[in-house]
Amino acid sequence: MAINYHALATSEDRANAEEMTRKGIKGAVPALAVIMAIAALGGGAIARAVLPDAGLAVFALASGLAGALVGLPMLAVVAAVTRRRGKLMSIETVVRERVMETDARRRELSSRLARALEMADDEVAAYDVIDRAMRDIVGDQPIELLLADNSHAHLERVVVASPDGDGPGCGVVSPDECVAARRAQTQIFSDSEDLDACPLLRGRDRGRCSGVCVPVSIMGRTVGVMHTVGLVHEPLAEQAVAALQSVANQSGNRLGMLRVMTETQVQASTDGLTGLINRRSLENLARKLRAAQTEVAFVMADLDRFKSLNDARGHEAGDRALRVFADTLRKEMRGEDLACRYGGEEFAIVLPRVGVHEAVEVVERIREALASNTSRGDAPAFTCSFGIAHSSDASNFEDLVQRADTALFAAKDAGRDRICLDGHAAPIATTLTA
Repeated sequence: MAINYHALATSEDRANAEEMTRKGIKGAVPALAVIMAIAALGGGAIARAVLPDAGLAVFALASGLAGALVGLPMLAVVAAVTRRRGKLMSIETVVRERVMETDARRRELSSRLARALEMADDEVAAYDVIDRAMRDIVGDQPIELLLADNSHAHLERVVVASPDGDGPGCGVVSPDECVAARRAQTQIFSDSEDLDACPLLRGRDRGRCSGVCVPVSIMGRTVGVMHTVGLVHEPLAEQAVAALQSVANQSGNRLGMLRVMTETQVQASTDGLTGLINRRSLENLARKLRAAQTEVAFVMADLDRFKSLNDARGHEAGDRALRVFADTLRKEMRGEDLACRYGGEEFAIVLPRVGVHEAVEVVERIREALASNTSRGDAPAFTCSFGIAHSSDASNFEDLVQRADTALFAAKDAGRDRICLDGHAAPIATTLTA
């Protein structure tokens, strides 16, 4: 489809075209002079033919009259046509060059952005790339990127770019409240006080303004918006809006890919029922701690009489028991502690930088919290037995696991709902004093 360059012309384009036309007219002056000369010579020739005996004065007079009566009108017509045609061509040339230059810059930005986003290994790194890209486009105008949280009920500011550190300050709370996100279309508002302007543009500390909102989609779902404000009646230029749309599209694609990768990694490293890391992940992390010569206490835990619970109450009750125990572990452990579902109803716990006595205190706290949690009736009442070993007594990781497992069997043999230490058949008294 042919492009109507004249419809795309801006006031700056028309001024540049006017200057180009003026220079073109100057270049046509010699041609116009030739036209005048031809007209004058023609008039003189006609006079000589009609009045062969006339003198030089008559010839000069005839030439002058021919130049004035014929040449000047022709000169005016040619000049007007040249100017009009030249202006039309100049506008088309100026706009075409601007469009081509804008497209070239957009393609370059798109290529550079794609390469930068590809190097971003997580969302934080991607946000930094997006921040720099938005700054390049809008210059000194404040701009922000808002994305929905995991619930998709709230929008959070993940990027704010502004010379003074303050973003545009949009008060939108959820994607449903954002016109651009709801319509999945870029919205441009010339004046925040216009009747059909977004209500969230009004009443800001920056005062009356223009605004541009570009939706951001991830996996086909609109989950956020890029928002910038400027001077009233001076919204972001068309080419800048197009560039922002390109950034929004590429950013959404990369963020979506990163989230899929993260989710895949989480699924590969966690137990689907309890949400704890799986056995392989815990063993890899524990080996890294040992390679770094970090002291650890290793705890094996096993739910007591779990098969009987499943047989009597059903697998759903057993699953609830496993989830309750996993939740108890998460609440009672420190941030650096590790816990996994080791297999079936068996769990493993790694406590970095603790001695045996501190490990016993942690496990006893877990036992007490479990008793409290199961008393609420969310799951059938059950207990757990624990075996504790310390890395200072083990020759390697496999030996550490074996020692904790042996201590666990000792706790089972001692009557269950007990804590046994590596190398001891008798369980620890619940008072921790024995």
